[in-house]
Amino acid sequence: MGKATAVANPNIAFVKHWGKADEALNLPANPSLSMNLAALTTVTTVEFRPGQASDVIVIDGQPATGQALDRAVGHLDRVRALAGTPFGRARAMVASRNDFPAATGLASSSSAFAALTLAATQAAGLSLDEAGLSRLARLGSGSACRSVPAGFAFWELEEAHQVAPPEHWDVRDAIAIVTTQAKAVGSQDGHALAQTSPLYTARLAAVPEWLAAVRDGLARRDLAAMGPAIEADALAMHGVMMTSQPSLLYWLPATVAVLQAVRAWRAGGLEVYFTIDAGPNVHCLCRAADAGEVEKRLKAVPGVQEVVVSGPGAGVRAVDWHLF
Repeated sequence: MGKATAVANPNIAFVKHWGKADEALNLPANPSLSMNLAALTTVTTVEFRPGQASDVIVIDGQPATGQALDRAVGHLDRVRALAGTPFGRARAMVASRNDFPAATGLASSSSAFAALTLAATQAAGLSLDEAGLSRLARLGSGSACRSVPAGFAFWELEEAHQVAPPEHWDVRDAIAIVTTQAKAVGSQDGHALAQTSPLYTARLAAVPEWLAAVRDGLARRDLAAMGPAIEADALAMHGVMMTSQPSLLYWLPATVAVLQAVRAWRAGGLEVYFTIDAGPNVHCLCRAADAGEVEKRLKAVPGVQEVVVSGPGAGVRAVDWHLF
């Protein structure tokens, strides 16, 4: 039986997806565009073991339980179904390690399921192309399909594809971490609430215009051209969350402090824009030349515990070493 290890980076969506067009197929209600984050990494090793009674999943040194275990086992089942016998009967040992806090709005599920998809398929003797890996990763976590291609990715319907390689633009994401505590309501459950918000359809109607602005700005490497759309989309998504039933309020006081600071810095001439995933931590996009200044200022904002600065990252990739 096979053993394989894969490395993946999470991604930050410049225009996000929130809500699903098809729950069973995990298809998004709207397209999205993202950048992989080179500074954040998930490593996952998978080994199929004949005779093992059940799948064993260890995440950051702790046995997975509950929803995390169920989602990982479900994804292994998809791989086993593709591989057929004898892998269809073999249980797996899986170890996964993140170098950043999970479930805090840093898109840990995107890198987790991208890495699990590549490691599990290779361990099962499968050889999927990038599109196939993206389609399969999407079934585990929607955003994972965007972590399969390198650099900047566009996701519409079944898979994500690269729209620009990492070297296209050395834009930076300065991430203001205001908490490392896992959120009480995960993104998977949050998506299911999206359509209960009266703002849901209004946001979807605005997404095409925001996507066009971001794609144009990315093509021209023009942060000022895409920044307002990035901020508007993030605020609209959180508006949907805050007005869903029940309401989701991921922000902390430090979240708001960072948003207000970014607006003040920009008014003072520093080109920086914010976005926020489903969590309280804030991503601040800036030019590489300004990253040091943005990092310094973020560290001085009350409530900011840590700042991680990242450029564009690679796609999911196999490595020749293992976690066990």
